[in-house]
Amino acid sequence: MRQTKIIGNEAEDAVIRLMVSKGYHFLVRNFTVHNMGELDVVMIKGRDLFVVEVKSRLEGTAYADPAQSITWKKRKRMINTSKVLINRFNLYDYNVHFLAGCVTHRRDGLIQNVEIIPF
Repeated sequence: MRQTKIIGNEAEDAVIRLMVSKGYHFLVRNFTVHNMGELDVVMIKGRDLFVVEVKSRLEGTAYADPAQSITWKKRKRMINTSKVLINRFNLYDYNVHFLAGCVTHRRDGLIQNVEIIPF
């Protein structure tokens, strides 16, 4: 089995590719604020800012909606970290949306499916 970090990076790549193909523009990846949190992928489309939490799952396993696996604590961190991002990139006039990027992969790491789900 491939390393978890490598699969996670490939899952983020897949989410970015899918969103770019749908007209989104890449802003930043793994935006981290010390002692606050990390944003996996941030995209822009028009005057909308999309903060995407990427969740990778092994194909064939039963799991709930990936948005349900994002805890209230993680959501709070994402909101607070997004405030810093908005300030740093001067994005005050943008509407902010939070999404879950669900990526399904095989045991060898090959990506099978990518879905973007609002939460």
